[in-house]
Amino acid sequence: MSEIRLDGKVAVVTGSGRGLGLAFAQSLAAAGASVVINDIDAEVAQAAVDAIRSAGGQAVAEVVPVGDAAAADRLVERAVSSYGRLDILCANAGILRDRVLWNMSDDDFDQVIGTHLRGTFTCARAAVRRMRTQGSGGRLILVSSIAGQRGNFGQTNYSAAKAGIAALARTWALECARSDIQVNAVVPVALTRMLASIPGLEKQVEMSERGGPILPGLRRLGLGSPADVASLVVFLSSDHARSVTGQCIGIGGDKLSLWSHPQEIQTAFRDGGWTAEAIAQTWSTSIGRELQSFGDDLPKHLAEVIPPGDVAP
Repeated sequence: MSEIRLDGKVAVVTGSGRGLGLAFAQSLAAAGASVVINDIDAEVAQAAVDAIRSAGGQAVAEVVPVGDAAAADRLVERAVSSYGRLDILCANAGILRDRVLWNMSDDDFDQVIGTHLRGTFTCARAAVRRMRTQGSGGRLILVSSIAGQRGNFGQTNYSAAKAGIAALARTWALECARSDIQVNAVVPVALTRMLASIPGLEKQVEMSERGGPILPGLRRLGLGSPADVASLVVFLSSDHARSVTGQCIGIGGDKLSLWSHPQEIQTAFRDGGWTAEAIAQTWSTSIGRELQSFGDDLPKHLAEVIPPGDVAP
């Protein structure tokens, strides 16, 4: 297959000064798209722009915290004023405020929801309004998480936001179909600072950030570099993904996956409806026979692939 190119396309990537967002922006630019870099740190944003330009790509920066409508409008306007249009929005910006439920403050919750969930909403709304005006379709690529699919200890706010983002992708795929705008959620895993707190991964994250090799066992678990994840963003931005919409797609290391949509897996019926006693009587022999698992099971697999001594007890 010939190289996938995005020449003439214009993309906004939120939270693209570092980490996954930077990898997304660099890969889009390398494929020929013009990119708007977004970060809250002007020096970080400019460094990302300089890196893309030095590699032969086109990029400008818009320094603004993602969340409210005004910030979203600024990002779209920056794309239009700099490059004349907007074809791709990659909603990646996010923050962490991890605490268990009983220790999480209102502010911890609101900040994460505001950046991840509200920020995705406001940026997508502004982008779709512009894409509909242009009349030539477009792409929304939303960034979800395994935590949003499975839950994760200490991440009430983050898990809720990322689950909401997966639901937004399915809803917006329906709403935007007539405008030829495809909407998908990426479920990424990469060795970034966000994973460094997991026992056994700190050394691997440091090595990855220095450009060192990643253990084959980790890659097979779905842990690779941000560049591994960025390949999916380029694919979803291309004509090859024109029929792909409403999906949650996982990627990391050597692993590419399609996440299922929530659906009923067991049903039971009772004429006249259900009493609490009737539910209790039938539970273990009907819908309660095989309950669903929950939680991220990555940590328990790490000891199998990381050399002894690198995993904390």
